[in-house]
Amino acid sequence: MIGPHICLIEDDPIMGESLVERFQLEGFKVDWHFGAYAARAAILANDYAVVLSDVRLADLDGDALYMQMLQDGHSLPPFILMTAYATVERAVDMLKLGVRDYITKPFDLPRLVQTIRELTVNHEVNTHLSDENILGVSTAAQELAQLVPRIAGRASSVLITGESGVGKEVLARLIHRKADSTSIERPFVAVNCGAVAPTLAEAEFFGFERGAFTGADKQKRGYLEQANGGTLFLDEVGELSLPLQATLLRSIQEKRIRRLGGEQDVATQFDLVCATNRDLESMVKERLFREDLYYRINVVTLHVKPLRERPEDVYWLAQRFISAMAQRLNEPPKSLHPLTQLRLQEYSWPGNIRELHNRIEHACLVSPNAVLLPNDIFASDWQRTVPLNTAFPGEDAALNIYQDACERLYIEEMLIRFQGHITETANALKISRKNLWEKMKRHNIEAARLPKQSAQDERVSG
Repeated sequence: MIGPHICLIEDDPIMGESLVERFQLEGFKVDWHFGAYAARAAILANDYAVVLSDVRLADLDGDALYMQMLQDGHSLPPFILMTAYATVERAVDMLKLGVRDYITKPFDLPRLVQTIRELTVNHEVNTHLSDENILGVSTAAQELAQLVPRIAGRASSVLITGESGVGKEVLARLIHRKADSTSIERPFVAVNCGAVAPTLAEAEFFGFERGAFTGADKQKRGYLEQANGGTLFLDEVGELSLPLQATLLRSIQEKRIRRLGGEQDVATQFDLVCATNRDLESMVKERLFREDLYYRINVVTLHVKPLRERPEDVYWLAQRFISAMAQRLNEPPKSLHPLTQLRLQEYSWPGNIRELHNRIEHACLVSPNAVLLPNDIFASDWQRTVPLNTAFPGEDAALNIYQDACERLYIEEMLIRFQGHITETANALKISRKNLWEKMKRHNIEAARLPKQSAQDERVSG
């Protein structure tokens, strides 16, 4: 019996041969590649359980290969990176981007074998979950992802609820994709019900025949007919007018429509997915939404939680947006400073994913730095109007330099947050006032560098 299939990328012939021999003894099937580009083609062509790659390669570094394939949207097997030149910052960054392990040479070979074996045990399950990660990595997102295969193409209608900007259409498209058991591309017709002009609503939803009204110079199929054989997604369904709700209910139930000016009904079969950020049940009680339509579209309800209730997804989404921007701008992806990651977690995100995308896109376009700092994303929130004391060290910096830079930046941010109050800042940092003053002196943090405040005894004075 052939064991799990793994991909080894190693340009050192002695190291590579040694690893191949050991892995084969352990029962693994091994493909050994000397370069990243050859390995990339193999990864796309094979169902590898694990990819083990050296970081420093002749044609393209192993971590760069991982980033490149991640940015291209490929569903990747678990990656393990090995290097003799590890830095703490780079290791942390790669692990947060999804790399399963980042090991330093010389490494414990039995432990590496055990790690690979653990990753290959649930290879099929891991691959399935990776495919569903489009919704996020939080427990709430994964619970939704696990429900999708059970209802896609089986429920007569699905209602998705959640605040504006939480990703309801992303979930609707996943349901549509999972309902497709054939290789034929099925239509996905998305309709923003709140954006359809009332005077044109019937023509847009049901279509019209040539000559049905002035300006109707040719036949047009409506949304319901366009969705035939696929999925009709009615976004913000609570915005529909009551007369249109009645007409729509009949067409949904009978799976037949009649174009304006037409004399015969036209059959149309589609999966129905609706979404709303409103409380439809309350609208029914207030007679703003038809009760019969509500129960017709509410066969299965999926609730997408706001971003503030699933903070694990914030960093993951931010990284996806940064990678997409890097690809769009044809430049290396920026990284997030640890304090920026903290700010992303702390912020309440009233605009949810849409706001996160907007802020990340703005920061990637405007900031000249390779590392995005808190003020790059939250300039208006934190009112930072001055640059940092010194440039932040690069990824190859020694650990003590990196730690000093983090400490300096964190003290500056806390001073701004507490408006320069030394006592409050020291209490928040859990250090004494004297210790804070000493650290400010050591890091050359001056009062002139902080936002202007009125003079008080507890504030920093020049």
